[in-house]
Amino acid sequence: MSANTARIALPVVDLLRAPAGPRERQLLCGESVTVLQQDTDWAQVQAAKDGYTGFLPCSALAPAQQASHWISAPASHAYSQADFKSRDTAALSFASQLRVSGFEGRFAITDQGFVPKAHLTPLGQYLNDPVAVAKSFLGTPYLWGGNSRFGIDCSGLVQMACLACAIPSPGDSTPQEHALGYLLPEGSAYQRGDLLFWKGHVAWVYDPDTLLHANVHAMAVALEPLQSAIQRIADQGDGPVTAHKRMFSAA
Repeated sequence: MSANTARIALPVVDLLRAPAGPRERQLLCGESVTVLQQDTDWAQVQAAKDGYTGFLPCSALAPAQQASHWISAPASHAYSQADFKSRDTAALSFASQLRVSGFEGRFAITDQGFVPKAHLTPLGQYLNDPVAVAKSFLGTPYLWGGNSRFGIDCSGLVQMACLACAIPSPGDSTPQEHALGYLLPEGSAYQRGDLLFWKGHVAWVYDPDTLLHANVHAMAVALEPLQSAIQRIADQGDGPVTAHKRMFSAA
């Protein structure tokens, strides 16, 4: 790895528009970034997973290292010892990346502490159902720009589910609308795994009658009747569906 590559050392950190500015997205423990510029307090970085750029505190960075595993449970904890009754040292979101150096009982020894083996998957092994991944986030609080199990927004939920299944995805809904799937004609039937886009919003089709999305109406990741959601979004002034994209061919 080059000298200007680093990793995220905190469980989750905001990626800001400017130093001390508003949150644009978030980065998770172990994720790799390229440091574009840096002063005493702030670094401008580019995320390896999607090319997103922003600012974060220098204290959130650590030297680059090769992760070996990722958190494939919705969330986990790192512990001070290989004992679930020991002090927990960090709360870790789905998709956090860790370096495992060994195992002790039911725990992996990682750079963050002792993490349950059952919550880990080797890096490079992926899940195969992004809708199921998104569903595992049900009840997660809505957070503008959020990218973790502790708070997530509509495009964060789509990106999280896609990346966990080895599908490249931008971080925001507008570029997602251009990059993901293929456009269907207006009036096409809805299929599980489709994506519906609005100006500034995106939702998974959970089944032909139901949406799965992180939304302000529920302030959480929630299931919602599809047709009433389309009507609600229009009635609140956010306009019609701008694109119906199909991610997968019918089985």
